[in-house]
Amino acid sequence: MKDFIISESKNEQAVLVGLITQYQTEEQVKEYLDELAFLAETASIVPVKKFTQKLEKANPVTFVGTGKLQEIKQYMEDNEIGLVIFDDELSPKQIRNIEKELQVKILDRTSLILDIFAMRAQTAYAKTQVELAQYQYLLPRLTRLWTHLDRQRGGGVMMRGVGETQLETDRRIILTKIAFLKEELKGIDKQMASQRKNRGKMVRAALVGYTNVGKSTLMTLLSKSEVFAENKLFATLDTTVRKVIIDNLPFLLSDTVGFIRKLPTHLVESFKSTLDEVREADLLLHVVDISHPNFEEQIEVVNKTLLEIDKEEKPTILIFNKVDSFSYKPKDEDDLTPKTKENISLEELKNSWMNKMHNDCIFISATEKLNFDELKQKLYDRIKEIHIERYPYNDFLFQKYDEEME
Repeated sequence: MKDFIISESKNEQAVLVGLITQYQTEEQVKEYLDELAFLAETASIVPVKKFTQKLEKANPVTFVGTGKLQEIKQYMEDNEIGLVIFDDELSPKQIRNIEKELQVKILDRTSLILDIFAMRAQTAYAKTQVELAQYQYLLPRLTRLWTHLDRQRGGGVMMRGVGETQLETDRRIILTKIAFLKEELKGIDKQMASQRKNRGKMVRAALVGYTNVGKSTLMTLLSKSEVFAENKLFATLDTTVRKVIIDNLPFLLSDTVGFIRKLPTHLVESFKSTLDEVREADLLLHVVDISHPNFEEQIEVVNKTLLEIDKEEKPTILIFNKVDSFSYKPKDEDDLTPKTKENISLEELKNSWMNKMHNDCIFISATEKLNFDELKQKLYDRIKEIHIERYPYNDFLFQKYDEEME
């Protein structure tokens, strides 16, 4: 596993590269590179310079144009920087050509995310999932640089045949390893499925959302138990399940891995078992960082990923978190230009989203506990509805309890 953690050195400096294309505007690329910088910092890499170029589409040979590649090379040589990170996934051909020209270490967005996942994985299950995703990513990118895999051959791996190249050997070793990891995950999946069945028929809710929106902080508040939370991307990788009781009503709450734009397909595939918590949930709690300037795009990214996981639409409560960090710049009376996101007040956002979600949304601050009682009441009402629908005979008990509470 350690052989595949790409950036082991601490505080390594890097330049970041993104493309402005017909599919990505200049504003979007700026935000994507800001997020890439955050990813780099999470991996203990220091981003020192951002390069962008306008192209109709990525150069199939070198991703950016040759002139821009020379500009990047000159800057890296002048500043003694040995790492460049590209914001999109590079093809094997692009990696080879860029590496040949720059003579430095090359990462793309996918390999960086895999690197972070490798560092964040705590349980044997998460580590196995990440290792599988890494091998699947590396397989089409094998070059002479990966001949160290020959030293990892163990039982069950065929030895090199007559005339077989080192590359073919490495490819076979990786394919064998992928098959082994898939079988290992199947066994763990069965155990986890059995654990889910043993939880009984309690209503299940799952926290979902973009990475770093405050899901783990909210989980800690609701479950009254310590759950790791940190202001870094992918602070939570392993799914956590807690029993939560609001008034007299128990239910299971799970905290899942955060989503991100351009999430590697290898990770979505490898983490499908972890995301079974989402599939089997009766209610989704979609947490959103309302202080983020492009939170609406993050909502779309999460919704799109959820559809990849489970085609069935589930009851959802949209929880707008971090209202204490929301910034609002009122327009001058003489300003006749259209309103931007910065000029929309929190009250206007509340009204628009309450209408869109038919009141299935709430605005809170998990760190400041703002509107936390209102959130618990909304959860109680929705969980109770699902519980009564599942166990109609409990309706009388709930009515009696509610009357006593009044």
